Amino acid sequence: MGLSLDITAYLEEKKAVIEDWLKRAIPPETPALATIHQAMRYSLMARSKRIRPILTLATAEAMGGKIEAALPFACALELIHTYSLIHDDLPAMDNDDFRRGQPTNHKVFGEAMAILAGDALLTQAFILMSSPSLAMCSSSPPLVSPQLTLRIIQEIAKAAGVEGMVGGQVMDVELEGQPATLAQVEDMHRLKTGAIFLAAVRVGGLVAEASEEQMEILSCYGRHIGLAFQIVDDVLNVEGQPQVLGKSVGSDRLARKATFPSVLGLEESKRCARQHYALAIQALEGFDSRADTLRALAEFVVGRRF
Repeated sequence: MGLSLDITAYLEEKKAVIEDWLKRAIPPETPALATIHQAMRYSLMARSKRIRPILTLATAEAMGGKIEAALPFACALELIHTYSLIHDDLPAMDNDDFRRGQPTNHKVFGEAMAILAGDALLTQAFILMSSPSLAMCSSSPPLVSPQLTLRIIQEIAKAAGVEGMVGGQVMDVELEGQPATLAQVEDMHRLKTGAIFLAAVRVGGLVAEASEEQMEILSCYGRHIGLAFQIVDDVLNVEGQPQVLGKSVGSDRLARKATFPSVLGLEESKRCARQHYALAIQALEGFDSRADTLRALAEFVVGRRF
């Protein structure tokens, strides 16, 4: 580890661009629907590093693509991710009180409105991707062709659905309180967390019209970085600081969740995270210095507070 790139400055720069788009991605507040718009914005604009959409932008850049073309899809991924957090925090799911440094959505707006806010964010993601006016792409011809747009939408939908994030959430619910194997935990997190990370990287490659060989390399990187991120999250749930993480610590143990530390222990989990980092970096060996941002992002992900 130890790239010269200032990843902190890069993250802040791209976060500002993404959040400018996110502010405009939600419909303007109206008197009749003020509460739902407030609930959507409350979670969407809360403190976040925006790692998933930044991965999309960084991948597009690394493959010689345009950030402007990737932004609608990157922001759609953040809308989907935020919806999943709102629903994950509900009493019927993880029953969490804090997220992104503030009370969870249902604690502020009530369970019914939180469910609807999540539903609305998910739906808005597909409106954003499929509508040139909402995507704020005024160029003619469009930066991304209709055919490629459809392929990207399908990629993201699959990653968010039962073959991806939702499927992983199902496994998470069904494994709760049960003895789990390492294979089960890995399978669950490849879907629940990893599928969106993989999609974030692949979408960046698709926007840049990367070759099939390049897409395979990016996919390998995306799979390993997604698992590394989740392992670190599991570790931080045990030994992290709530004020830094912006959410409760120790909730996985109390809920008897299937996690990497629960099956491997802390030190072996940390070793496993570093192993996935190394495999992600190895996958990029054939890429030139334009991929240094992807390498630095992998280092950032695995180096979070342990």
